[in-house]
Amino acid sequence: MSGLREVAGAVRHVDVLVVGAGPAGLAAAARLAAAGTRRVEVLDREQQAGGVPRHCAHGGFGPWLHPLTGPAYARLLTRAAVRAGAVVRTGVTALDWAGPSTLTAVGRGGPETIEARAVVLATGARERPRTARLVPGTRPAGVYTTGELQQAVHLYGQRIGSRAVVIGAEEVSYAAADTVRAAGAEVVAMVTDLPQAQVSPGRALNARLRQGIPLLTDAMVDELVGRGRLSAVRLRHHDGRTTVLRCDIAVFTGDFVPERELARRGDLVLDAGTRGPAVDGGLHTSRPGVFAVGSVLHPAESAATAAREGAHAADAVRRRLTGDAWPTGVPLTVAAPLRWIAPNRVTPADELPYVLRTTISLHRPVLQVTQDDRLLHRSRSLRTALPNRTVTLTASWTHRVDAGGGPVRVTVA
Repeated sequence: MSGLREVAGAVRHVDVLVVGAGPAGLAAAARLAAAGTRRVEVLDREQQAGGVPRHCAHGGFGPWLHPLTGPAYARLLTRAAVRAGAVVRTGVTALDWAGPSTLTAVGRGGPETIEARAVVLATGARERPRTARLVPGTRPAGVYTTGELQQAVHLYGQRIGSRAVVIGAEEVSYAAADTVRAAGAEVVAMVTDLPQAQVSPGRALNARLRQGIPLLTDAMVDELVGRGRLSAVRLRHHDGRTTVLRCDIAVFTGDFVPERELARRGDLVLDAGTRGPAVDGGLHTSRPGVFAVGSVLHPAESAATAAREGAHAADAVRRRLTGDAWPTGVPLTVAAPLRWIAPNRVTPADELPYVLRTTISLHRPVLQVTQDDRLLHRSRSLRTALPNRTVTLTASWTHRVDAGGGPVRVTVA
């Protein structure tokens, strides 16, 4: 491990330590505790459990028949974990590894060291800010990511400005536009460097026709203008034209990256596509006893997908606690125009469906799974695959994988 950090004091022992109190971590903790695992502890650096849904005021969370807002969903998951018997501790930051399944942490009570029989990493993902996207221009106030915007509006009730440009045209971008409007500001335009929005046609039409939000395609931000406060965004279109949009808010949306620092410091094998920990269908990482779940694996899927993975990992954790061997699996890779797949290792026992991303639009693509020139599976998607939207692949073929064979490859036929 590259970053062992010494922390004074006695080592405290738990059965399962979950790092991250978002949907994946809370679902894992609730299922483990409900199934009889005695000492399940969840750590989160935020002051309130629930993860990203805490500041997503819109609906669409929870069961289909009883949809909830994000905050209501976050409270539901937190209550479920606590009622099942898990200990949820907020304001506690996991710092580093002090052993194969031992972590150092710091919170209101000071530094501590916690040793667990199993560790579940559920550290989530974040949007890359303007600085990481290398957007030229000044550094004025009024520039947000979606998460920063939602927290400012829905958690802290801050005034954000009056005219916004939303950069991106995927689901999270439209959620950002809704937040801008909820704060009483106008969305001047949405901007994407792709040729179309990456949401359902109904969602895009509703924004354009009913809410009057123009969508500028094939364009990217060339410069932020303003001193002290943002005054405009300069765009460059693919044909070379430039456009200046007067605004005092710019929201950079999407372009998620995994919160993988703890995995990196623990020398876990990372996947080159997702940049998160490499895992098999049981959510086992490269280190025995350490699991990973949720958006740290695939930045960023829905809260429902994260919660489903958390519950799925709980079963694998319980088997580990009763002495199951640690599987190794074989690598699972994709070929262009596919961008990444998660999970990205595979064993014949895996049952968790796969999620993928593509770099270009594909009309009802046929996905083909092969190993050592042997066809394992072939299926056609029922809808067009778009960049930044989920493409799913069943796990019904995994029993055909040769555990001693070469890498398994997913291609577009």
